[in-house]
Amino acid sequence: MTTPSSDPPSQPPPAPPTASVTELLRAWSAGDPAALEALLPAVYDELRRLAQRAMRRERTGHTLQPTALVHEAYLRLVEQRRADWHNRAQFLGVAARLMRRILVDHARVTLGGCDAPGVAIEESAPDVLALHEALERLAALDAAQARLVELRYFGGLTIEEAAAALGVSPATLKREWVVARAWLRRELGNPPNAGAGR
Repeated sequence: MTTPSSDPPSQPPPAPPTASVTELLRAWSAGDPAALEALLPAVYDELRRLAQRAMRRERTGHTLQPTALVHEAYLRLVEQRRADWHNRAQFLGVAARLMRRILVDHARVTLGGCDAPGVAIEESAPDVLALHEALERLAALDAAQARLVELRYFGGLTIEEAAAALGVSPATLKREWVVARAWLRRELGNPPNAGAGR
């Protein structure tokens, strides 16, 4: 049995066909390091999709690229050794939350470093921070709605996937999504564009 490296491979090998993502997550939770080695290839494409979706909202020429966002999220996911993983949707939800935090941290560092020579303020940074701050306010009012927005907006999860990740019915989540979008529309003047009906 080998110890997994904390460095993500630049091009992961093909995923083993016999183990599902859910099985790998459960084995990793149980302490199997080989499951972690097999997990990245199994989820790499989905993590890239999440990163590309998150980066579409950033300005062209952003200093953080989707591959770097995937790798940073992977490194943070590896640190979640004690997580009780249940399924793919939950895992992608955690990955989406981590990517959100990485982008917010990046925006804060960029804004905070504006007095340093050679460091420019990202044009999109205030938008990322405004959304983050709005989600923090929403979380204080309704943590479940804030989590739903995070899964849909940053994670690109469908209503059904988000329902599986949150352990509620899709019908309930559709109602919550309408309310959360309306609240954010009022707060930001522009709702998250994650699809009103899917």
